Amino acid sequence: MTYTDAHLREILARTKTIAVVGISANPVRPSYYVARYLGLKGYRVIPVNPGLAGQSLLGETVYADVADIPEDVDMVDIFRRSEAVPEIVTASLDRWPALQTIWMQIGVMHPEAAATAQARGVDVIQDRCPKIEYQRLHGELRMGGFATGIISSKLSL
Repeated sequence: MTYTDAHLREILARTKTIAVVGISANPVRPSYYVARYLGLKGYRVIPVNPGLAGQSLLGETVYADVADIPEDVDMVDIFRRSEAVPEIVTASLDRWPALQTIWMQIGVMHPEAAATAQARGVDVIQDRCPKIEYQRLHGELRMGGFATGIISSKLSL
């Protein structure tokens, strides 16, 4: 799966509201700090986690399922195992006929569910993190050595 920088930039630029499926309330979990980061960058983040439903997280009500979210979202960001993806994609496509993007986090892939969404005109990103891509595309990772093309634990002189 190869995605051009232009395509990723377009998705991140047009997106305003993101449903984060599988968010944790634990601030050291990737799902929490990715959602928090995206919120700090101006995206509205709507948390989805059945175990936290009805609570407030990052200033928003947590929903049990995407079908419960009362407003439209532009992107569904999936922090669940790959085998859970088809159900989430189906529910998201049913809930939002104009959904723009399904984004599967690092390690999360499901080619069949991706094909289903793409057949409906939805952009699908798999095995990537929107936080990392945002930082990379906006030069925020450069200081950490991520944008150099070389990652090494050896001191270079």
